Amino acid sequence: MTTAVILMNLGSPAEPTAAGVRTFLRDFLSDPRVVEIPRPLWLAILHGLVLPLRPRRIAPAYAQIWNESFDGEPVQGSPLAHYTRRQAELLQVRLAETRPDVTVSYAMTYGGPSLDAEVARLRRQGIDSFLVLPLYPQYSATTTGAIYDQVADIFRNSRDIPDITVVREYYRHPLYIRALANSVRDLWEKRGAPERLLLSFHGIPKANINKGDPYYRHCCDTAEQLAAELELERDRWQVSFQSRFGKAEWLQPYTDKTLIEMGRSGVHSVDVICPAFAADCLETLEEISVENHANFIDAGGREFRYIPALNAREDHIEALAAIAREKLPAKL
Repeated sequence: MTTAVILMNLGSPAEPTAAGVRTFLRDFLSDPRVVEIPRPLWLAILHGLVLPLRPRRIAPAYAQIWNESFDGEPVQGSPLAHYTRRQAELLQVRLAETRPDVTVSYAMTYGGPSLDAEVARLRRQGIDSFLVLPLYPQYSATTTGAIYDQVADIFRNSRDIPDITVVREYYRHPLYIRALANSVRDLWEKRGAPERLLLSFHGIPKANINKGDPYYRHCCDTAEQLAAELELERDRWQVSFQSRFGKAEWLQPYTDKTLIEMGRSGVHSVDVICPAFAADCLETLEEISVENHANFIDAGGREFRYIPALNAREDHIEALAAIAREKLPAKL
């Protein structure tokens, strides 16, 4: 049996232009897993309002983070795509130490390379076993659930279905928590600790939680595990949720409002970490580092620092390797 590990992330536009963003958003926001309101109503909104207007507004933000350097590493193109590719490359090296029979690749849920195309390519090379590792530590139907759908669609009409496993979540895996804690300690050892640590997770509609999505519970558990690893007292850290879209209620407290309240209430320094993001992207590099930085300072705060996503850190790759090893079929 020959096995491939496929890392999966959300995806990003192929280019930082209105046209590139529009193509990506059309793919992303057309997924019923992502937006669960009635399809005829949502498709009318998507094609009548969102796609004609939103790409022009956010394309400049993508352009600002394209081909830049973050956390000391030059990035080629989209940061999310760059770091996902690097993670796959480094994971291949790490797994080769004990599992030279395993090939590591990557795919995107939306945009390219697609999971469908990557599975087809690997099967032509003789791969007959797959481990799909979504880079979403906390499970949600809006993210990992969409990957399960794609796996099912790929093999729906196949006669000879290969062995395939999807990693559901790793939100409290000890090496993932340790890598998060190390990224915080690295900053604090160099520049001191702030008054508060804010753990900002990507939000989802509150209605999704009411329907049974475990994402909120997973986020809170990750936060508690990280705070315990850092030995933080309860009044030193807080959880919030970012990136809400539309008028429906999303998970609260909201990150932007939380940072404004912190600044107004006399909190002078805050560090923000985004544990749900395995790779830096628009939501961290622009929404947190720029928009919410400004929210905090304008509200009276003095020092704001964003702690980068785990990206290609060595301890992050070791965590991914450990997760993969636990799920891989035994070596024959």
